[in-house]
Amino acid sequence: MSMSTTEDEQRDWKQWHERRVETVTAPYGPLSLTGTHWLADHPDGALPGLPGHWAASPEGDEVVLTAAAEDGLTLDGRPFSGEARLTADTGPVPASRLALGDRRLVVLVREGLWAVRDFDPDAPARRAFAGIDATPYDPRFAVEGRFTPYAEDRTVRVANADGVERGLGLGGELAFRLAGREQALQVSVEGDGSLWAVFADATSTTSSYRFRFLRPAAPGPDGRVTVDFNRALLPPCAFADHFVCPFPPPGNTLTAEIAAGERNLLRR
Repeated sequence: MSMSTTEDEQRDWKQWHERRVETVTAPYGPLSLTGTHWLADHPDGALPGLPGHWAASPEGDEVVLTAAAEDGLTLDGRPFSGEARLTADTGPVPASRLALGDRRLVVLVREGLWAVRDFDPDAPARRAFAGIDATPYDPRFAVEGRFTPYAEDRTVRVANADGVERGLGLGGELAFRLAGREQALQVSVEGDGSLWAVFADATSTTSSYRFRFLRPAAPGPDGRVTVDFNRALLPPCAFADHFVCPFPPPGNTLTAEIAAGERNLLRR
């Protein structure tokens, strides 16, 4: 006897949730982020808890790191001393060029400003993690939607979790019907064609985190795409205060109660 479609979806959701927990709790997952240090906040070149001298290049297109052998830094897996000119790390955290013991130091840039993130497998947040409060699969929250791209990509300024306003690129609108009402989200389009939405809803700050992410697959040629809030994600800043997640853009606070997907972080 074959399983029903709903049973298949419930099984797939359970596997998705288990993979998410594995990703979040990995040694260099979001729980391991212990600091994001903006170079502009430290004009003396000394970053909190990190050896070496850090500065943006005069042209502003690189980070210049100066360190001594006794600082204990490694670059590309080898002990480092002297001067290195670094660009942003774009791969997974374990592949970052810089390390300090078991810690990984990730160089990033946002709107021309440089920072260094410190990922530590021994972070207190990893030890305090007690799970992700997530609502089991509910077919009512998986609906068909239609994506309509904008004639031209847009950038809106939105507040970020660190209190700074930054640009958020938007590529179109995702319309769908949920709980008997027409709804819509402004979404970004990723490099592979998939969509990304930052949204809040009627459960935000009460029974769910203050905002969440949704990552629908790439729409079909006719714009059709499944909008599955069972896979609503907690943003990285729910796991560590040092992420700079964007808040929902105007229009992305839904009136519906999205009692689905990841809801809150559980701590011991």
